[in-house]
Amino acid sequence: MKTLLILRHAKSGWDNPDLPDHDRPLTERGKKDAKRIGQLLLERGLVPDQVLSSTAKRARKTAGHVAMACRYPGEVEQTKRLYLASPPQIIEVLREVGDEHATVLVVAHNPGLEELVRQLTGQPEPMPTATLAQVSVDIGSWQSLSVPSGGRLVQVWRPKELA
Repeated sequence: MKTLLILRHAKSGWDNPDLPDHDRPLTERGKKDAKRIGQLLLERGLVPDQVLSSTAKRARKTAGHVAMACRYPGEVEQTKRLYLASPPQIIEVLREVGDEHATVLVVAHNPGLEELVRQLTGQPEPMPTATLAQVSVDIGSWQSLSVPSGGRLVQVWRPKELA
């Protein structure tokens, strides 16, 4: 059994219209929400064994705030392949994860993440910024991750719904 934590990047700014999409920063709310999600992971005993992030600034910063708040001991692995990735592209990245990692956090973007949750679990879930979905997949190896996987949506947390 593996646990996949799927996190959409936190709220990012559109203040500078000349800034490329890849370089958009987090807003203050985004930083706060990312830290809150990290605290939630720590409180729930869901500190990941590996964190994978898109190279987009908003995803990298989200992953960094989450990792710090949940006391993740490792390095956040960044890959451009998660930038605006589709579910097959995300699954391709996940299939490269070592089997010693039971819990993996992926920080990326919509619409790919919403579609990934739906494909893995059969349940459509809205994923506004900084939404975290916990999916349990009955696999022994990340290499065997596929859709449909018979994954089970364990829980979804949205910052606006957290105390």
